[in-house]
Amino acid sequence: MLRTKTKPPPAPPTNADSRPMDWEMRPGGMLVQKRMDSDKTSVPSPTIRVRVKYGSVYHEIPISSQASFGELKKMLVGPTGLHQQDQKLIYKEKERESKAFLDTCGVKDRSKILLVEDPISQQKRLLEMRKHAKLEKASKSISQISLEVDRLAGQVSALESVIGKGGKVAEKTVLNLIELLMDQLLKLDGIMGDGDVKLQRKMQVRRVQKYVETLDVLKIKNENQTLMQVEERNSDAKRAPDHRDRHPMEPSTGDLSTSETVVTTRWEIFDAMPPLVATSSSSAIPAAGNSSSHVQPKFSWEFFD
Repeated sequence: MLRTKTKPPPAPPTNADSRPMDWEMRPGGMLVQKRMDSDKTSVPSPTIRVRVKYGSVYHEIPISSQASFGELKKMLVGPTGLHQQDQKLIYKEKERESKAFLDTCGVKDRSKILLVEDPISQQKRLLEMRKHAKLEKASKSISQISLEVDRLAGQVSALESVIGKGGKVAEKTVLNLIELLMDQLLKLDGIMGDGDVKLQRKMQVRRVQKYVETLDVLKIKNENQTLMQVEERNSDAKRAPDHRDRHPMEPSTGDLSTSETVVTTRWEIFDAMPPLVATSSSSAIPAAGNSSSHVQPKFSWEFFD
């Protein structure tokens, strides 16, 4: 029995760099090898001159035969003054995409290409420009607000340090700082944007809200410290001794002299007055007998009719 030798399957075709070949479909439906960048540099492509009609004027443009329609549009910006995105190139009554190549579409030397303005693309470009300008303006506004918030954040840190050490600040200072931060928050609310602008705006809003909450806490703490200081002063006043009770104040010499002149009364002593009613002789005699040891006072009486 004869042995048959099995041959290995043929290797896939490779290019000079031992890499699998890439294929691309031509407009006519033909499958050809995809053009590589190394192929472009290895063999110089011939230069052709195409005639581009824009309006009533023909522009003759020298360009490589293997260039794309997008490259041709770039070269037409200068002569026509038309933006690259606003151009529409028509060859053989068919609009050509910017990625399509001239040679694959059959463009040869002295071929005629029609250039028209694309209003839809122009409107899209203008909208993109406005959107970009709006985003740039919003980003600039957010940057300015961020700088202002940084400045106010330094003041918040200073107040936090003072109140944290038991110090006291004016309530108006805290309220003014809160008002300034709220103004920045209102500015951020008026900024609209997408993407990076929206992310920056959200970050700044969180920063401002955090500082406002910190100031609210500091405001309450500052008020509590003020009440504690008032209570301590009241308690110290109650514990303080009453100097007026322990050490009565002595009147000064000036007060004494004044009180003497006002209060002092001089008294004058007079002798005893005789009785106004005369006693009878009978009653006077026994009394005289009984009190013989005493000296009877002599009075001079004067009688009146």
